[in-house]
Amino acid sequence: MPSSLPSSSRDIATLYLDHHSWLLAWLRRRLSNACDAADLTQDTFVRILGAREVAAIETPRAYLTTVAKGVLVNWYRRQALEQAYLEALALLPEPQAPSPEQRALVLETLQEIDAMLDTLAPVVRRTFLLSQLEGMKYEDIALQLGVSLTSVKRYMAQAFRQCLQLVE
Repeated sequence: MPSSLPSSSRDIATLYLDHHSWLLAWLRRRLSNACDAADLTQDTFVRILGAREVAAIETPRAYLTTVAKGVLVNWYRRQALEQAYLEALALLPEPQAPSPEQRALVLETLQEIDAMLDTLAPVVRRTFLLSQLEGMKYEDIALQLGVSLTSVKRYMAQAFRQCLQLVE
């Protein structure tokens, strides 16, 4: 490894060279699919690149395992979301089914919405879903959740701000 690299780049390169094969094998055992395991291994290292100073990691394999588990959970969530979408599409008559391009766009949007909803506090998320999916009025939401109407309005404002950030 060239010594002209900055120390942070050398640290990352060392972490990658020392632990890539181990992490790939660890993920392969959990997924039973070498291609997905390779993708998630790369995703794990990409996440680490932007996360912290690699030199400060005291136990690399424990840290890699923790990050990889988060990546794996997100991957399973995306897979479940995609499966639910494909099952809903299968129920549509053929002429109404979207094109592959439309499917990809809708699936990407669903994943972004899911990620946005995941950032909301549970009561805010529940309020937003009751309003937007169930079509409940704010007064009814307040009664169901046992909060004030003002709180429901505040929760909805928070949720809409998050939605706007998603669009920007």
